[in-house]
Amino acid sequence: MSGVAAIDCGTNSIRLLIADVVHVGDDEVQVVDLDRRMEVVRLGEGVDETGSFAPQALERTFEALRDYAEEIRAHGIEPGPDTVRMVATSATRDAANRQIFIDGVREIVGVEPEVVTGLDEAELSFVGATAEFAAEAEEGGDSGLTPPFLVVDIGGGSTEFVLGGGSGEDDELVRASLSVDVGCVRMTERHLRDDPPTAEQIAAATADIDAALDEVEKVVPLREAGSVVCVAGTATTVAGIALGLPAYDPERIHHSEVGVGDLTRITEELLKSTSAERAEIGVMHPGRVDVIAAGALVLSRVLARTGADRFTASEHDILDGVAWSLIV
Repeated sequence: MSGVAAIDCGTNSIRLLIADVVHVGDDEVQVVDLDRRMEVVRLGEGVDETGSFAPQALERTFEALRDYAEEIRAHGIEPGPDTVRMVATSATRDAANRQIFIDGVREIVGVEPEVVTGLDEAELSFVGATAEFAAEAEEGGDSGLTPPFLVVDIGGGSTEFVLGGGSGEDDELVRASLSVDVGCVRMTERHLRDDPPTAEQIAAATADIDAALDEVEKVVPLREAGSVVCVAGTATTVAGIALGLPAYDPERIHHSEVGVGDLTRITEELLKSTSAERAEIGVMHPGRVDVIAAGALVLSRVLARTGADRFTASEHDILDGVAWSLIV
């Protein structure tokens, strides 16, 4: 095997990772990025309210997938179960007409998408976010993070929580995980409907998020985390804002730390700003302008619940976990 392709289709975005598999010694392999792409297609538009995919959302997603399929073949990867894996998450789990989506993906990409459970999604995110920590430890390095790791993946429709590492012989051991239906798109569509949202809308969203976190704490001991690692677009965008970057820079953002004070300030500013004002922020992707405030609110409530004074942003997430699943 010389190359693999991973596709992650969430509620807000669809992403592609094409990677080369490099063998190092007899037992070790490294995954080297060849291409990473992201398109905001908002597949989950209206799903929370209607329970079905909108035709225009499906077409936006299929259009992005046509480009991805072309790029996969351009890298010499023939689609098959050992070379290409596509996972679909929260919105697809919720949509009554998901078979239309599944059939379209099969025709365009050449493989059938896996509608993964929230727990599967959580564990893939954990592997993707922490695999490099284990590799650094094996090489005698120090990531600067203290296990156990709490990996938080804030998506468009759901948020995944995984606590693991540092609790046994296996540093990647997953101790507890849960997925809840709280995400930046879902909270925006459900509560933050004005621009900017009203105090009453923010209070309703906060109550919704806090109720979900009450359920999370019954399963995942959030306060036992030695380090909080947050993945996906909300966390990386907030990190870019905290760094004061003029444009999105994944290398600067990866493994940067955001303190609770900066997170609180940024969340308040985003909730008070209009869409036009958020669009002027240098690191902001146009597809996140209308949902970033809700995402930051989720992130802020999560960090407060953990008791941590900071989080570490990671550019490696479920997409990397999907790639690793093809080679291990």
